[in-house]
Amino acid sequence: MSELINNSRYRKERLKELILKLHEGESAETVRQELVESLKNIPYGEVVEVEQELMQEGLPEEEVLKLCDIHGSVLEGNVDLSGAKDIPEGHPVDVFKKENIELVKMVDKAKGLLNALKMVSDSDFKKYLLGLEGVFNQLMDVDKHYLRKEYLVFPYLEKNEITGPPKIMWGKHDEIRAQLKGCIELLQNKDLSKNDLSEALDLIFFPALQGLSDMVQKEEEILLPMSMDVLTTEDWWSIHKQTLEFGFCLYDPDVEWQPEGLANEKDETGINTDGSIQLPSGSFTAKEIMAILNSVPFDMTFVDKHDKVKYFTQGKERIFVRNRSIINRDVRLCHPPGSTHIVDKILEDFKSGKASHAPFWIQMKGQFIKIEYFALRDENGDYLGTLEVSQNLTENRALEGERRILSYDNENSEK
Repeated sequence: MSELINNSRYRKERLKELILKLHEGESAETVRQELVESLKNIPYGEVVEVEQELMQEGLPEEEVLKLCDIHGSVLEGNVDLSGAKDIPEGHPVDVFKKENIELVKMVDKAKGLLNALKMVSDSDFKKYLLGLEGVFNQLMDVDKHYLRKEYLVFPYLEKNEITGPPKIMWGKHDEIRAQLKGCIELLQNKDLSKNDLSEALDLIFFPALQGLSDMVQKEEEILLPMSMDVLTTEDWWSIHKQTLEFGFCLYDPDVEWQPEGLANEKDETGINTDGSIQLPSGSFTAKEIMAILNSVPFDMTFVDKHDKVKYFTQGKERIFVRNRSIINRDVRLCHPPGSTHIVDKILEDFKSGKASHAPFWIQMKGQFIKIEYFALRDENGDYLGTLEVSQNLTENRALEGERRILSYDNENSEK
């Protein structure tokens, strides 16, 4: 019998039989016991192959999706990970696993809060709801984790003809997203009572948390080790470079992965395929960055390394008059003759490295204006140009006390 147990084909057929028993209504505990008695541990790759074969043999995708949680719980602790590859620190899989650690912590925190509901007094209920909503909002961050799997990892698996498991997992992602959204919407209901929340615990809250936990298990025991086997270093490097388009989930990597031989190709800036501008900390479209720059509460003017004015913000309330006729003009000609020597000194000190910041403040028409110049340098310290930032600080200097409630000024309220 032992030689059969060690045979991959036998193991897969036996696992398929057990999953189909679940499909026919056999209890999960009975099937788990049969699994332990006849197979003990299943190599993670064979679990994937069985799911794919079941779909190829006609078991509807929706049915496999329904069985996913059940056979996942049956397999828990019975998947053999002894052949899994080592994962370099900062590697996309390492990031997924670190995010899973934080997700499990947050799930445990949510469960603790939900289990404490009975002890919450009526007077503390609103405060309790705010805390619970905050936790579920953080859990919704898992969307970034799932999006990276769906749009970065799954395409490479599909190129390797692994199509079934990604489809099943994507379906579970959507279920979890919908459950979390339902939890948050309920918590935001101003009329929600303690009794209403209590009745909803087993209906949507605990199932959502269980779904998150189950997905972590599926990733750790099956998806991630399998992906490490199938994807090449080049595949992972491509995934790594695109990761910032989606962001991270409850975790910000403190180690930058640099695969040998590919590290020199690393470029976190440029234009993405959708036309958005990619920077190391995120991306946006030209329209978005224009709106951002024109919404900040100060004026900015950029002067390149050749002392030519290349850009200025166009906010609604300008401190100093600017028009597009100054573009490509020498910055010295944009200042009164009496202050040209100051401009020259700033540029000279910035270019030589003697200084990187020059602040000034003036009183103008009853307002307090701060003007700052910043040297811009690349990662090698080479001078790129100068940024001038002018800000009206009159209102800020008059602030006192605190404002901790949401409040809009009259102009915004009318809009």
